[in-house]
Order: sequence, then structure tokens, then C-alpha cells
Amino acid sequence: EFARLIADCQPEIVSMENVSQLLHTEKVNVFKSFVDNLRNLGYQVWYEVVNCKNYGLPQNRRRLVLLASKLGEIKLIPPTHTEHPITVKDVIADLPPIKHGESNANDPLHKAAQLSPINLKRIQQSKQGGTWRDWDEDLQLDCHKKTSGQTYGSVYGRMRWDAPAPTITTQCYGIGNGRFGHPEQDRAISLREAAILQGFPANYRFFDEAKKTYPPTRTISTHIGNAVPPVLGAVIAKSIKIHLQNYGKEK
Repeated sequence: EFARLIADCQPEIVSMENVSQLLHTEKVNVFKSFVDNLRNLGYQVWYEVVNCKNYGLPQNRRRLVLLASKLGEIKLIPPTHTEHPITVKDVIADLPPIKHGESNANDPLHKAAQLSPINLKRIQQSKQGGTWRDWDEDLQLDCHKKTSGQTYGSVYGRMRWDAPAPTITTQCYGIGNGRFGHPEQDRAISLREAAILQGFPANYRFFDEAKKTYPPTRTISTHIGNAVPPVLGAVIAKSIKIHLQNYGKEK
């Protein structure tokens, strides 16, 4: 459908962001066909899997970025933060502390999911960057004791202060869904923390203006996890602007 729209509209510039697995799954032929269609329409095409942490996002997030132009060669600007990536501590350490199941009185999005008694014990025994192997054996899940479960070391884990966050997903509010435990506090990260780690401004509101209320947690977390990080969006925009300037199309 994207290829059809491009063929119909013939824009000078095309940009796309998608999951990196598009290059390594059964859909790889679909992507190659899409690229071939662009080239047949007269576009010069560039694409690469980039890690957003290299552009200032406090998160390890690998995404396939594609740029195409009818004007000439185009590509993403060089990485800006390869030597000093922004860490979890840099962006969320100053937020007010909250407990699991609580919300901050001044920010409805700074709220953390309620933990069951056993999950509270698990997060209390978790170390920054550690695994479920740090827990007492009676807290470990049956699936962890199977060969197939040995590789899922990040599940129920805590983030590290001194490193970028893991990839923020649509279920980032639950510690059982990945390494989404707060580095120090005994809870999963809040929606506000997830949004900040995804690059949203600290005062961004995921608010339903029509209903004058905030959507459910799952709805907000889906918006956060599925979003193109604003940082990456800005990098793509800057790359296109530089490209237009190079070809005398800056206006």
C-alpha cells in the first residue's frame, strides 16, 4: 500500500521507519520488492538498521530506517552520541519516587502498576542489569527451569542507571514483560518514565481531549511503545532538510 501511494503521489522524498526484523524474516522479500519499486520509479534509496541510542535516545532501540529521493543521493546524518550515550539516570533519576500501585499527585502519568506479593519479592531481590538467577529458587518460575526459558534472562529484571534502557515495548509497564523494573525502586517503570525513555517531552500528555480524560494504561503504553521516537523523527527531518539544501530545495 505504501508503494502504491508513492507511485500515485510521486513525492520527491520518501522516509520509512520499521522494525529491524523486516530484513531477517519471511517479509524480507516484501521489503526488497518495495525497494525495487522505488528504484524503478527513479528514486535513489538508502536504508540501514540504526540504534537510536547513537542519536541521543536513552534507549537501545534498533530500527530499520529508509530514505529515498528523486533529487539525488540521500542518507541519515552521522550518529551524534556514539561515545557518550544518554543513560536511564540522565533522564528519569530526578522524578519523584513512587511505590508500586501508586500515582504521583502532580502527574497522572507517573504511576506504576500494582505488584502481586510474589512479584514484589522478585523485584526486591533483583539487581540492576541482573536476571531472575539472582532470586531465591522458590521465587523462580517453572519456565525458567526449562532449557527453553534459560535465555530469557531480562524478564522481571531491573534497568541499569548507567546505561540506556532496553527497547521500550507496548507492555513496558509490567516487570514480567521484559527488563522494565526501576533501577532502585521496587516497581516497574511508570508510564511517564517510559515516555521519557522513548524521547517524549517530560510534560507530554497522552490525553483524550474529546472525553476529557486519560485513556487506560494499556492504551497509553501502546502509543508509547509503537511510537517513532521523537528523537529519531527529528534526526530524519534534519537529514531531509540537509538533503534539500544540498540540492537547492531548502524552501
